[in-house]
Amino acid sequence: MPPAYPRSEERIRMVEQQIAGRGITDTRVLAAMREIPRHLFVPAPYDRDAYADDPLPIGNGQTISQPYIVALMTELLRIRATDTVLEIGAGSGYQAAILSALAKSVITIERIDRVAALARENLAAVDAKNVQIVIGDGTRGYPAGAPYNGIIVTAATPKIPAPLTTQLGEGGRLVAPVGGRSLQDLVVLERHGDRYYEDRHGGVRFVPLIGEYGWEEN
Repeated sequence: MPPAYPRSEERIRMVEQQIAGRGITDTRVLAAMREIPRHLFVPAPYDRDAYADDPLPIGNGQTISQPYIVALMTELLRIRATDTVLEIGAGSGYQAAILSALAKSVITIERIDRVAALARENLAAVDAKNVQIVIGDGTRGYPAGAPYNGIIVTAATPKIPAPLTTQLGEGGRLVAPVGGRSLQDLVVLERHGDRYYEDRHGGVRFVPLIGEYGWEEN
């Protein structure tokens, strides 16, 4: 049995009102969102608002996504218990923690050392032992762990980085916010052989994805 973390009533309310109440139906995703303590991934003083339906600052110009968007992107991946998932942009580690409850293994790439250290500390606090943190340019992916059953990009990219499409396995799904720096479309890419099928799931706002195949740093 997973440990019982404080503020469980807030998580239950978050799932009922913000996530299931807005159309997320995957029972495994809902269970993970009820279990993983989001407040441990949000630094003070913002942790008091950890279960509000808002993105929150985590330092170094980065944010933790609002709970509904985390749940939506996770559901769109269609993760199975045998899957290996690549995350681009570890942030404070919350998305990776949710993925870790659903997949066999998770690799998450973070370009900022201090943010990676924060994610490592937070993931250890929830005993997410199946997550590997890599420091580097996430737009290049991580060929050593490929192919991936799922890839999730948690920062805004002008287009889907080419290395990620080649590292996506057969039948795999990639979820990413694609568009400009201020507004993006949530795009799902599914691979079948050499063909990629694209679907879109509404407008979102993310911090920019910095790297060789993303945005240049200002």
